[in-house]
Amino acid sequence: MSQVGLTDFDFSTNNQYIASSSMDKTVRVWDISRGLCIRVIYGVSSQLCIRFHPVNNNFLSAGNAKKEINVFNFSTGRTISTTVVDGEVTAMDHDHTGQFIFCGDSQGCIYTVSMNSHTGALSRTHRNRSSSKHRSAVTTVEYRTFSLLARGPVLLAFTRDGSLSFFSVSLEMKGYLTLRCSLKLTPRLHSIRASFCPLLSLEKGEYIVAGSEDANVYFYDLTRPRNTCVNKLQGHGYPVIGIAWNHGENLLASSDFGGTVIVWKRAKTA
Repeated sequence: MSQVGLTDFDFSTNNQYIASSSMDKTVRVWDISRGLCIRVIYGVSSQLCIRFHPVNNNFLSAGNAKKEINVFNFSTGRTISTTVVDGEVTAMDHDHTGQFIFCGDSQGCIYTVSMNSHTGALSRTHRNRSSSKHRSAVTTVEYRTFSLLARGPVLLAFTRDGSLSFFSVSLEMKGYLTLRCSLKLTPRLHSIRASFCPLLSLEKGEYIVAGSEDANVYFYDLTRPRNTCVNKLQGHGYPVIGIAWNHGENLLASSDFGGTVIVWKRAKTA
C-alpha cells in the first residue's frame, strides 16, 4: 500500500531505514535494502514532519496537525512521550547530541524541546518567534553543529512568507536560541524548503540554498547585506519545493511541484 500525501522523510544514522510521515495520519519505517515497509504507526491526525534520533535509532520523533510532538519506539510502534505546542508542528530537527528537538509550527514559532536519549521523555524549554512579521508557517528547521559566523552551533528557520532566520544555539542553556541575522525573500505560496551549505560556508560567508516559486534554485550569502543572492540554478518548470544535499555535499537534489527531481553536481573550483 502506498502512502498518500507524503510530508517528510528521514534516513536513520546507520542508513538502514527511512522513516516517512504522511497526510494519511501514518508514520512508516522502510527497510532500504529490501524496499519494504516494516512498520506502520497509526496516528489520529496528519503527520507533518519526522526525524530519527541521532543517537538512539529506535526513537522516532514526529510532529502532527494536532500540535503534538510524539516520540515513538519504532520496534514496538508505541508512543513513548508527547508534548504540545501552540500550532501545527510543520518542521523539526534534532541537535547532534540528541538532547534537543527544534521544531517550528504553523504560527511562525520555533521551540526547543528537551529529550532524554535513554527514555525518550520530552519537556519544552524555550519558545522563539522567527523573523517573520506575520504568523506564517515554518517550512524548514535545520540544525548545524558549527558555523564560522556564530562560532558554534546554529539553527536555520524558513517560513512561507519568505522570512529566513539564522539563530545561534546555546546547548549549555537548554538549547536557547539567539537571532543572529535574517533575510526577507519573496513570499511563497507553496511549502518551500531551504538548507544550509556547510562546505561552501567553510570557505567564506554563510551560504543558504532555497527553492522558489519562479522554478529556480537560489544560493544566498547571509554575510552580504547587499547582493545576498550569489547563484541561481535554472532547469525546473514548476515551483521548486524541496532541497537536499548528499553527505559529501557534491550533489544537490531539488524537486518541484510538477514531480521532477534534478540532481546537480557541484563544479570543481580552482
